[in-house]
Amino acid sequence: MTDIELLITVMVLAALVLITAGLRIAQEYERGVVFLLGRYQGTRGPGLYWIVPVLSWVRKIDLRTVTTSVEQQETITRDSVTIKVNAVLWYRIVNPSKAVIAVADYRAAVYQVALTSLRNIIGQHALDEVLKERDTINQTLRKIVDDATEAWGIKVEMVEMKDVEIPEAMQRAMAREAEAVREKRARLIKAEAELEASQKLSLAAKQISENPLALELRRMQMVSEVGAEHNSTTIIMIPSDFVTLAKSLSQLLDKHETTK
Repeated sequence: MTDIELLITVMVLAALVLITAGLRIAQEYERGVVFLLGRYQGTRGPGLYWIVPVLSWVRKIDLRTVTTSVEQQETITRDSVTIKVNAVLWYRIVNPSKAVIAVADYRAAVYQVALTSLRNIIGQHALDEVLKERDTINQTLRKIVDDATEAWGIKVEMVEMKDVEIPEAMQRAMAREAEAVREKRARLIKAEAELEASQKLSLAAKQISENPLALELRRMQMVSEVGAEHNSTTIIMIPSDFVTLAKSLSQLLDKHETTK
């Protein structure tokens, strides 16, 4: 082998090593942020791509949704009640270059923004609102964190308050309040029932006053019901007018039979 052939062989091998050393592979959910001599060159992937060996370096970024738990925070509501709240945050990177260039550690940055925003938003709401309007607070919190992290190329998909822990004394007070509300509702229902019953009784009394015989018939009906249920002797006080009317009807029936 001549010197020229040897030189060509060495150059070919060097080129192959150079090409092989610069090959990189990014998964479907990954992107490679490439820097050449310290300057941003572009975003590569997914799949196979090549960079200049030695002079370039790559920072791989995962584009999948990341789930982060925000540790429990002790904070004060607008009505001065101390509560403990924790939350869960879901976010993903939509601009890999910003996530690398605009912020040193995007994970820590997103976490701290969510942490401070959670404390701030709880302080703007009363305890009842925190307990009853979680969906509204979650949406507001998501928007706040999303706006703050937009400059870092991050999209916040969802924020959910997981647990709200309130003091035991406040729990007892809320239980007493709920019991008082239920008792109030029961009394109102009972009062409405009594009002309706009194209206029905008033209507019945008016109808009976227009026809006195109806009262006597109702009295006889009640007597039969009592006798059937208790199997006892019942003394009945019948008005003389009712007895006289009954005798008159009996006499008329007898005369009618005699005439036949």
